[in-house]
Amino acid sequence: MDAGYRGPAACTAAGITYRQLDYWARTGLVRPSVPAGVQGAPLYSLPDILLLKVAKRLLDTGISLQQIRTAVDHLRGRPAQDLARITLMSDGASVYECTSSEEVIDLMQRGQGMFGLALANVWRELEEALGVVPAEELPDAPPVDELARRRRERRTG
Repeated sequence: MDAGYRGPAACTAAGITYRQLDYWARTGLVRPSVPAGVQGAPLYSLPDILLLKVAKRLLDTGISLQQIRTAVDHLRGRPAQDLARITLMSDGASVYECTSSEEVIDLMQRGQGMFGLALANVWRELEEALGVVPAEELPDAPPVDELARRRRERRTG
């Protein structure tokens, strides 16, 4: 069985308030992608929560919501294996996607102050956080939870 996460669990894992979650869902920044749980409420998948956490991290560093929206839209729908290879870099005004250490070095050599956010590390943080928050099982739904898939892979291989 796969699982999705209710709003409060997504907030806990992403480190955001419920007010932020609600606002971001209403404005389309990150909406729950799992159609409905047992009680009919849409649920957040692991990739949804990753996007929430990325948005929060970028917001905390002073990136504008417009730039965050652009970055999140660019990441949305990408396979998990692609996301894990991405490092987001920012100079405070723009957000850049880097998929190799050479790209990171090229950005750093511009002489500007930069910060980086390696999405592989964010995945690991989410795996830890979601291990202690309740998930809602979806017995007849297609796989939506990357964390559950990874756990199954670890057990079998």
